[in-house]
Amino acid sequence: QVQLVESGGGLVQPGGSLRLSCAASERTFRTCAMGWFRQAPGKEREFVAAISCNGGRTYYADSVKGRFTISRDNAKNMALQMNSLKFEDTAVYFCTADVRFTGWGTSNPPRYWGQGTLVTVSS
Repeated sequence: QVQLVESGGGLVQPGGSLRLSCAASERTFRTCAMGWFRQAPGKEREFVAAISCNGGRTYYADSVKGRFTISRDNAKNMALQMNSLKFEDTAVYFCTADVRFTGWGTSNPPRYWGQGTLVTVSS
């Protein structure tokens, strides 16, 4: 059973930075592509970012482009560097994984999900 474990959430002021990490329990083709979704209070889950198997391609939601950077240091570990955080970035962030990135979204979600880590942007 694939397990994804997030870490790094917390409270940060607007304009601040935070780094989320995700560790996969195994390195298989099933967790080749990895990414992040988030869910704000009262809203649906939404795609944030994703990275391809070899890290050569990255994908971002328009709302985070230029502020967030997704990366992976090996096949099992991934990170999301979040800069210039805004109030509207407050959400539970979920690490996700699947065989490949296929334009993940609400109607096309990835197969594997972590439990989530809370990010609160507040002054």
